[in-house]
Amino acid sequence: MAYETQPTASHFINGTYVDDIAGTSLPVIYPATGKVIATLHEATPALVDQALAAAAAAQIEWAKMTGRERGRILTDAARLIRKRNHDLSVLETYDTGKPYQETSVADASSAADALEYFGGLAASLTGEHIQLGEDWVYTVREPLGVCVGIGAWNYPTQIACWKAAPALACGNAMVFKPSETTPLSALKVAEILVEAGLPAGVFNVVQGTGPVGAQLIGDPRVAKVSLTGSVPTGRKVYAAAASNMKHVTMELGGKSPLVIFDDADLDNAVGGAILANFYSTGQVCSNGTRVFVQKGIKDAFLARLAERLKTATIGDPQDPNTIIGPMVSARQREIVEGYIAKGIEEGARLVAGGKRIDGDGFFIEPTIFADVTDNMTIAKEEIFGPVMAVLDFEDEAEAIARANATEFGLSAGVFTRDISRAHRVIGQIKAGSCFINSYNDAPVEAPFGGSKMSGVGRENSKTAINHYSQLKSVYVRMGDVEAPF
Repeated sequence: MAYETQPTASHFINGTYVDDIAGTSLPVIYPATGKVIATLHEATPALVDQALAAAAAAQIEWAKMTGRERGRILTDAARLIRKRNHDLSVLETYDTGKPYQETSVADASSAADALEYFGGLAASLTGEHIQLGEDWVYTVREPLGVCVGIGAWNYPTQIACWKAAPALACGNAMVFKPSETTPLSALKVAEILVEAGLPAGVFNVVQGTGPVGAQLIGDPRVAKVSLTGSVPTGRKVYAAAASNMKHVTMELGGKSPLVIFDDADLDNAVGGAILANFYSTGQVCSNGTRVFVQKGIKDAFLARLAERLKTATIGDPQDPNTIIGPMVSARQREIVEGYIAKGIEEGARLVAGGKRIDGDGFFIEPTIFADVTDNMTIAKEEIFGPVMAVLDFEDEAEAIARANATEFGLSAGVFTRDISRAHRVIGQIKAGSCFINSYNDAPVEAPFGGSKMSGVGRENSKTAINHYSQLKSVYVRMGDVEAPF
């Protein structure tokens, strides 16, 4: 690793790096080689308490600052992230195994976008005046207090900022726990925020597995929990937070439909399917992994897809020419291999890929299945790997009904030249983040989140402000009080 980009300790608490070797070792494995590149330590209960205490104390003073003062710090942090995009992208690639070709344009830059956007909004967070005859009501938008963010391993830098930026803009403090699989990048975010002027204790990072998360979620000082993760994890976190009436945002998994009609531009549709299945080696929660292709263009679609797949460079993720990198871990590759075996066993037709790639690291071939039916395991369960399931359909009504036949509702996409049909179909698919003639765009200006089992609440956009603040209403009577006695 380029060691000048590597964090210097396991945790970042109250404005400085902190470590405690009494915590369980957390080896950081570079997915491209399978080798340990760093060893961190899980936060002890005392360190978690220290982080929460720092956040609770710092939040009081942070909330007293004006929105413009808070926003200036966030936008300065965005500027620093952009200035150091290369180093942060190299670190993100070591952390996740994602190709530098991707991290250099989609990870730190997205984090900077979030800090800049919510930094710009911070001064505009006001209440309203409601006139009621001579009396009136005014509302005040207040921070929640201490927020806990729990990140996933696929976008560690981005997720840290997607949660921190709106939380901090509203005057909250945050304790963030990255995934134990990708713990490095969030530490650099914390370091940069302090360099930009963030008061010590407002944003803290602690490492660990489930017990650390449980301690954070259960602590009475915590007002809000925001999780990005799987549905099973979301159920547990949501239940734990609900027991103490904490605010929550749950950004969970999906098995999203991508519907391609026979009038679609073929190359655009194939490009959309590639972005919806193979970007980040398929490790994206919103991926459109159920690709419904109208029968009239099925053969042409599969032929063009296979042709374009041959041009994808798989290899060293630090090489700017590499397009597809390894899976994040040996365990995740084994999970994906299990689903591939299940697809073959249940009768899906393997069109391409399906095998692990020899050599170091956790590489696997991008995989395409055709003739997939709705009852197959690969069409029902989230795989979180580079496995595309292509399903046939006859008409619009069938596509909508089958697209909705899932417990998930994170994303959906439609490719067609008929703009009326595009809006009509998207309007009937039950999903939160949708696309027309595109897939997996996630600008900070747009709300992101799902329905059904894919979660509650929204990240990004002005909507996120509502999830990190609450309104106090004050009734002002201008005349005498009339009472019955």
